Amino acid sequence: MKMKKPFLMITCLALIGFSSLKAQQNDTGGDMPKGFKKENMFFGSGLNLSLGNRYFNVGINPELGYSVNKWLDAGVALNFNYFSQNASDFSNIRFRNFNYGAGTFLRIWPVNFLHLQIQPEYNWISSSQKNVFSGATAKYNYNAGSLLVGVGYGNRVIGGQYSYFTLMIDVLQNINSPYRDQFNDPLPVFRAGFGVYLNRKGQ
Repeated sequence: MKMKKPFLMITCLALIGFSSLKAQQNDTGGDMPKGFKKENMFFGSGLNLSLGNRYFNVGINPELGYSVNKWLDAGVALNFNYFSQNASDFSNIRFRNFNYGAGTFLRIWPVNFLHLQIQPEYNWISSSQKNVFSGATAKYNYNAGSLLVGVGYGNRVIGGQYSYFTLMIDVLQNINSPYRDQFNDPLPVFRAGFGVYLNRKGQ
């Protein structure tokens, strides 16, 4: 139930964006020709990295998307992620987690070098936990949704290539999220990505 409102919000934002694009094209002819264009499709990958006091997080995020116009990208993404958190003065438990998942994303470019990103995901997590004092160990498998929201810097040439650097946090409060620590505090997600457009211009 907790996931329905955020995902509904994302769906509404996407519909508003596409409706706005259609209205703009009807009124002004649009800034790009109508219809599906192969050169507007792109494929790439992001590297996810987070570092902090007693924790480490790294992952890879392949993505396939489409540039709807000069200011909006939309697509789907996979993620494979490893998270490690050592015991601390507040917890005797050491965590070693691996997760994989999938989701969608919207990347909005209000100016050509700055973007906003909204990325709902659903992840499956395998967790290995150890009490460093007693030596007791346990393994758990669970799943969780997340909603990454952030801002970033990048370079994007439709029909050519793109690159970006984004800082995001998970705004949901699901304790099982791979982007929140054992105290349910959000972990900053630093993601650097690059990719190319399919059927690139001039080729």
